[in-house]
Amino acid sequence: MTSGQRRLQPRKQPRQVRAELTRQRILGAAAHVFAEHGYAAGTTNRIAERARISIGSLYQYFPNKDAILLELVIRHLEEGWAALAGRQDGELPESLEEVLRVFVRAQIENHQDDPQLLRLMMEQAPSSTVLLDKIAQYEQANFDYFRDLLGRHPEVRVADLETATRLVISTIQFVVHPLVAAPEPVDPTRLENEIVTMLTRYLKAG
Repeated sequence: MTSGQRRLQPRKQPRQVRAELTRQRILGAAAHVFAEHGYAAGTTNRIAERARISIGSLYQYFPNKDAILLELVIRHLEEGWAALAGRQDGELPESLEEVLRVFVRAQIENHQDDPQLLRLMMEQAPSSTVLLDKIAQYEQANFDYFRDLLGRHPEVRVADLETATRLVISTIQFVVHPLVAAPEPVDPTRLENEIVTMLTRYLKAG
């Protein structure tokens, strides 16, 4: 592990409930501070003050604000994956359009809570092997699921299933992120309808 990667590692892995609560309080405070003040002015002193702990206590858990932001990004990724997995495990509608709507809506809902923080995470998140590994793991699992789902659906007519699967996943992910995080975000219902319509027509066209 390089020195740059080490400086992004949390210092303390909580083993007790109280310690985990403190860690979560730091992350919650950081989310508010970053959204309110921006990343440059979102100092560890402000985060500690918002969390109502000493700066020394904060440094017991995280070495710097880069490590805190990285943890927020990883938490956002894990929450998004959990929401997606919940949809995958549930019963899906029969029509292709409504199947796509389930997953497009889940992606939009996962990014609506705090668009300003989402934009900050997209722009400022430090590169990390831990984060890249998690993204690769989730992307592969997501691809395997959607390739199987689309391959079995009677309304799907595309000839190249591999490429179609990647296009569907990329469209849902990389269109939703910037449009929801934009300073003037697109209306979520309109965004959902347009993405669903576009993907449904593409998959049915053959």
